[in-house]
Amino acid sequence: MDEDRQNRRIADRLIEVHDLPEGAPCAIEQEAEPRRLSEFVLPIGLFLATVFTTLWAGAYATNTNPRQGAVEFLLHDPAALLRGLPFAGTLLGILVTHEFGHYLLSRIHGVPASFPLFIPGPPHFIGTFGAVIRMRGPILSRKALFDIGVAGPIAGFVVAVAALVIGLRLSKVVVNEGVYGLHLGEPLLLQFVSWLVVGPLPNGYDVVLHPVGFAAWFGLFVTCLNLIPIGQLDGGHVAYALWGERQRTMAFAILPILLVLGFIPGGWPGWFLWAGMAGVLGLAHPPVQDPETVLGRTRIWVGWGALAIFVLTFAPIPFSVH
Repeated sequence: MDEDRQNRRIADRLIEVHDLPEGAPCAIEQEAEPRRLSEFVLPIGLFLATVFTTLWAGAYATNTNPRQGAVEFLLHDPAALLRGLPFAGTLLGILVTHEFGHYLLSRIHGVPASFPLFIPGPPHFIGTFGAVIRMRGPILSRKALFDIGVAGPIAGFVVAVAALVIGLRLSKVVVNEGVYGLHLGEPLLLQFVSWLVVGPLPNGYDVVLHPVGFAAWFGLFVTCLNLIPIGQLDGGHVAYALWGERQRTMAFAILPILLVLGFIPGGWPGWFLWAGMAGVLGLAHPPVQDPETVLGRTRIWVGWGALAIFVLTFAPIPFSVH
């Protein structure tokens, strides 16, 4: 009897797949199974490694000896890692919130997904290359595509803005004469929040961000990059769910803008990397099974809000050295 029931379930699934429109992506839903211990090992291991590298990066940013390398710095004073807590805690808080926004909505819509996989990086900058979630099946629903795509950036954005306010309150206003080093771009949101928290700056003065504010800036930067409406970035998901095939037109329009921003004098070469990734991974978003499904007024307004977040967090030249 058990074997007969199992065969009937398999037959029903094959009939469902056979009835899909021609050319539509298909996936056979799997019954929920308890997660194996091995599925936790890699995400936890990568996360702990990223905690270490971001702590190292935050601590190394406080180093006042330009001749001391990152490894020498850590070996000389391992307890200095604690000085990286404000930066690492803030940055990881933003990234964790972003990724679990995706993960939670994936679970709600029944789309199988891995736990967030954090990518540790060298401590010379911020100590991480971000995080990803692996989808174990295609997203066939237009509503699911929108919800999963938009949840991460909005969740991370809320935490980043709160951290930015706190970070600016802890930051210092200094005379910018004779100040050399890395200068961060100032998206519209940063300018507005800085004006509210710090107030108008006199000529010749600048804000030196506290590590919490520095991490918040990167949180906003990551949000902006993810919302670029290209391919299968979060912005590509949202744009395709909202506007369908017009997402491809948007991607083709924004690609030359990124190339120009990387080419102009003083521009950021990193835009070439993003343009190259778009060319390799594809500008257009793959289709969904129900492209005519109505998203509803609430989702449309949320989508426009995501576009506003992209505009407010976009810095044409995010990094420069003076």
